[in-house]
Amino acid sequence: MSDSDSFINEVTDEVRRERLFSYAKRYGWIPVLAVFLIVGGASYNEWTKARERATAEDLGDTILAAITIEDRAERGAALSEIDAQGPASRAIIDMMAASEMLESDPSGAATRLLTVADDAEVQTIYRQIATLKAAMIDGSGLSDAERRERLDGLALGTGVVRLMAEEQIAYIDIGAGDIAGAIARLQQVSADAEATPGLRRRATQVIVALGGELILPEGLDATELNGADTQSGE
Repeated sequence: MSDSDSFINEVTDEVRRERLFSYAKRYGWIPVLAVFLIVGGASYNEWTKARERATAEDLGDTILAAITIEDRAERGAALSEIDAQGPASRAIIDMMAASEMLESDPSGAATRLLTVADDAEVQTIYRQIATLKAAMIDGSGLSDAERRERLDGLALGTGVVRLMAEEQIAYIDIGAGDIAGAIARLQQVSADAEATPGLRRRATQVIVALGGELILPEGLDATELNGADTQSGE
């Protein structure tokens, strides 16, 4: 290699080093900032999780203290005073408080349950359960038409809640004197593959009491049904 080539290579290397140092001065803060953001983000995430865990534990302790109160009215009042954060927590506490109000204030209990049922922020399953429980309360203050309207919405859904809503609508039919309609509805419930043994037993007992004909799923007869209910303790 000639002296001129060596000189050119040295100059080229020096230019590269100068460019590298220039880039480091201009953009070196970026990787440092990235490290800070990663470390800071991880720390904040852990802090958030710890805070949520502590909040959940405090809420659980408060609920436990409330439900261990012997007097039902005081227990309901204690549950009502709990300030829960988040729609799911509020829904659960409201349903628990409503259960304690059933004997002393059935209308108030139904109102509280319907508040949960009408809250769009609450998960669907909680809203369905609240609607069903409110419709089942004697002295709820709801008319048969209001109960039927809410139960019809559940009956259009899926799962066992749908069948329990159908069962309650059948009881409304009975109260209105539509015995044939009630029997037909309960027959559909008892024949549904998703019906639980307890639900099927209740439906078949009412059908028999009303003088209707039992319609059970294929492969299941009344003897097997009674045996399953006996074994399950229902």
